[in-house]
Amino acid sequence: MKILHTADLHLKEYGDERWKTLQKLIDIAKKEKVDLFVICGDLFDKEFKAELLRSKIREIFSDNNFKILLLPGNHDKEAYESGFYFGEDVILLNNLNEPFEYKNVVIWGLPFEPIEGEKVLAKLNSLTNKLASNKINILLYHGELLDASFSRKDFGKEGEERYMPVKLSYFNELNIKYVLAGHFHSRFEVWQLENGGYFIYPGSPISITKKEIGRRKVNLFEIGESPKEYSLDTPHFEEITIKLDPFLERDPLEIINESLVNVHHQAKIILTIKGYINSRKIKKNELELTEEIKRFVKNKYLVEELKIEFKDLYKIFEKGLFIKFIKKLEKLPYEEEKKKQMCEILIRAMLEAEL
Repeated sequence: MKILHTADLHLKEYGDERWKTLQKLIDIAKKEKVDLFVICGDLFDKEFKAELLRSKIREIFSDNNFKILLLPGNHDKEAYESGFYFGEDVILLNNLNEPFEYKNVVIWGLPFEPIEGEKVLAKLNSLTNKLASNKINILLYHGELLDASFSRKDFGKEGEERYMPVKLSYFNELNIKYVLAGHFHSRFEVWQLENGGYFIYPGSPISITKKEIGRRKVNLFEIGESPKEYSLDTPHFEEITIKLDPFLERDPLEIINESLVNVHHQAKIILTIKGYINSRKIKKNELELTEEIKRFVKNKYLVEELKIEFKDLYKIFEKGLFIKFIKKLEKLPYEEEKKKQMCEILIRAMLEAEL
């Protein structure tokens, strides 16, 4: 039995990148012949977005060969409170006491509520005598795992508020094999439970903010086996830093092109160019090179943000002290990397002396 697990699509508009990502996930579910497609909260960005998109959701959430399980998250919990119809293949898990049974599994849903601490633990403990003893229990959950070393940015734009937090220890006495979670956007993460089970955040399947760096993933696994990452071809952000070397004879644009040419075609690049140039050598000053770089990356690559941090060192390179140092360094039996490090130390010292 196979399950596709994701969360946090934050749908806003029909036909946009997030909508196309959902369509890709449906296609993957069909291709992989999954039994269940699980979305653990925040399918929609807001309640009114669910209202606008519901007719289109019905179309892609019907006539599939698998069931689609939806769990309310903190962004879209109100969307499921009016008994709306989201498609013939949809199972809504908005009541912890009403699980979904399928083949050899029982799937429980812990929908988001603005509660903390003991109240969350009490809800989980209420399952103790209800969990199936002869089947595999799975819990769908949307909230924050306190054991994880997350920063607030890992949860999208949620600010400093706690969202129905849990600890791994809450599951120690529960016969739950998989906790399929949502709310943590940044990356695919897995924790082993003391009872031998797993707690899994798949990360968002599309970058919702620039804080979600790297190729996106979902959890695609067989019941009885460990969670498995499945990489997606969906829009995401990549941070790339290029350090220019003033001693190289090459055109900086060639170096930039080499660094970007193999970036994933769906990546939106956050590009930082730092280091130093020698404008006398490359025949371009800081301004001229900056304008060239802007035109180059705009025409050839999907650069979302460009940070120019390099400095022109031609004045330092022409100083007698620096020229003498380079001549001496060339004669010393150091490896090239060591020589570069020594040059950088002198450059930083001379720059600070000029301030």
